[in-house]
Amino acid sequence: MAKSSEDKAREEQAASNPVRPPQISTLSVHGGEARQKPGDSITDPIFCASTYTFENTRAVIDFIEQEQPREEYGRYGNPGERVAERKLAALEGGEMAVLYSSGMAAIVGLLMTKLNSGDEVIFFDECYHRSREFCSKHMARFGVKTVQVKACDYDAMEAAITPQTKLLISESPTNPHLSIVDLDRFAQIGCDHGVETLIDATLATPYNLRPLAAGVDYVLHSVTKYLAGHNDLLAGVVVGSKEKLEPVRKLRGIMGAVNSPQNCYLLSRGLKTFELRMQRHNENGMRVAQFLEQHPRIEKVYYPGLESHVYHDVARRTMRGFGGLVTFLVKDADWRATADIVDAVKIPRIGPSLGGVESLIEQPLVMSYYQCTPEDRRVFGIPDNMIRLACGIENPDDLVADLAQALEGTK
Repeated sequence: MAKSSEDKAREEQAASNPVRPPQISTLSVHGGEARQKPGDSITDPIFCASTYTFENTRAVIDFIEQEQPREEYGRYGNPGERVAERKLAALEGGEMAVLYSSGMAAIVGLLMTKLNSGDEVIFFDECYHRSREFCSKHMARFGVKTVQVKACDYDAMEAAITPQTKLLISESPTNPHLSIVDLDRFAQIGCDHGVETLIDATLATPYNLRPLAAGVDYVLHSVTKYLAGHNDLLAGVVVGSKEKLEPVRKLRGIMGAVNSPQNCYLLSRGLKTFELRMQRHNENGMRVAQFLEQHPRIEKVYYPGLESHVYHDVARRTMRGFGGLVTFLVKDADWRATADIVDAVKIPRIGPSLGGVESLIEQPLVMSYYQCTPEDRRVFGIPDNMIRLACGIENPDDLVADLAQALEGTK
């Protein structure tokens, strides 16, 4: 059948206008999903099954020999989990994502896959203290050596590399100091020495930071935080190339650190509004940081969006936005006076974690380092007068007004 002039015109227009890659909000809504779903539902159904059956013996053999993309047993996968993983991989620009039951399970799974007795791993010293503790206390029992160097000291990291070094690890931004890693330089050090690299980008999210595009091998997230976004589930993910992550997925199937079908559904649902939430988190973080920086009761504000931040130039070059986490020091305050301010706010709830729609506030000394000695807290950079505020998606004027009354009312 001959093509009409209208058909030819449409084809010429399509040829002259290459397909535009979907942006983050579109990927958040549609990424990883089939256009037509089981039961013709617009949302992916929850598969509450621990076991998946086969029609006959031949079907089992075909599944094994042909490596068919179907489920067998819940520890190895769930249809809803696959959707969430594909969506997370699409958001990061990675080939594969491996979803875990928590962020800690994700980094433990990666470390257990990649490190053997006699290997070494190097951390920047502002990485999450539980991640460093797992390596220094528990991987050490299996003959793995952990080295820690000052955050963002690239010369020290490079100097610490030996033939036994297998992995370089950092967060960006770090928590709670919000130091920013030069991803290009970090990735290049790994490339130059043939060492794999990992960035925990939980505080940045794929909206604000793209480590894989800079050449980093693995990106890790505590999905519990911004990606899920509603303070109602635990999950973690590692994203990277299919080749590098296949062994990680296989070990996860043995270790069993999988998520529940209900959590996978909640995660996929939470991701639908990811870009919209991040826009407000970024706005709220900047507004609160700017307010605190000019307040007479505040000694120092840690927020990479401020020009006063030591890594502001790196942040401005590598990040789209600066997130909702703001850390600050109260001028001339001991831990009790600092606690009074935490107790005086009306909107943020006192609690650990971050990245949800509700604002959370904490005093790191009390919440995470209460049982540490004063000497250890000094090493970790946790003074008595430090407060960490994780801005949610409330109205920014309300958050600022609430902080103002708390600071004024506790003099």
